[in-house]
Amino acid sequence: MNTHQIYHNPACGTSRNTLALMRHCGVEPQVIDYLKTPPSRQELRQLLAAMGLGVRDILRERGTPYAELGLDQPHWSDEQLLDFIEAHPILMNRPIVVTPLGTRLCRPSERVLDLLPEPPKKAFVKSDGEAVLDDQGRRLR
Repeated sequence: MNTHQIYHNPACGTSRNTLALMRHCGVEPQVIDYLKTPPSRQELRQLLAAMGLGVRDILRERGTPYAELGLDQPHWSDEQLLDFIEAHPILMNRPIVVTPLGTRLCRPSERVLDLLPEPPKKAFVKSDGEAVLDDQGRRLR
């Protein structure tokens, strides 16, 4: 089993940049397109526990049925929110990265660097042109 995983949406720029940063650091993760292969309820619980987050912490609002479903209302229980994520995987924010160093929702994408080996001594620039690493592999922010 691959010890590095990314719950990925290829249509998401942050997710694509996170995957590119992983590969830049020499890590080829298991890429899980969570819209096609959603995590099970148990996997979601394990991911949340590993990140130290609650279900509401991983709900995505933009580009999802969040508002239409009224998920901003506080009366929804965690179990009900998990039901919504199971029915609409797009509600799960991404990317979530799992490595031997931890599990994290990597927004912004450079948060993944805390979970990876030392980057190579070369620059990395996101797809939008924002520099993340200098030519010595040092973080710029």
